[in-house]
Amino acid sequence: MQPRTAKGKGKTREQIIGEQAAFLASKTPEVFDLEFVQKRFPTSYEESMNTVLFQECVRYNAMLAEMKVSLIQVQRALLGEVVMDEMLDAMATSIFDNIVPKNWSSCGFLSMKPLASWIVDCNARISFLNEWYEKGTPIVFWVSGFFFPQAFLTGTMQNYARQQKIAIDKLSFEFLF
Repeated sequence: MQPRTAKGKGKTREQIIGEQAAFLASKTPEVFDLEFVQKRFPTSYEESMNTVLFQECVRYNAMLAEMKVSLIQVQRALLGEVVMDEMLDAMATSIFDNIVPKNWSSCGFLSMKPLASWIVDCNARISFLNEWYEKGTPIVFWVSGFFFPQAFLTGTMQNYARQQKIAIDKLSFEFLF
């Protein structure tokens, strides 16, 4: 119910949002080069995890691209260089309130964390995928770090079924009973 302006010697709401947006932009990782991911981990019948990695990179790229563009736009809107439309205003309010903006959460991973913790979690997830890309398929996976963990579980079952020469439907059936 308080107005968005305050009197005093502290920073204005716009200054705080601008600083936070600049900080978030500096912490937002670059998008994955999907061509290089595809070359290094090509789609293969023998290794379903390559497809999982590629799909994760595609999903994170959509989110990272939205983050990069919208952070630039909100900073420009605060400076008066572009119109502060409804989406940018909602995003600015979310940044000020330490809430993940809706335009990020709509294309991002599921999380109930506040914005400050969310960006740390986001960077850890991207680091996990970067490490996978740089060092090869890991021995241990961070399942909750996946954008779409069901694809990982399916890929694991596919790899096992193909190694054992068992139909995946039969394998699934055996696990259920």
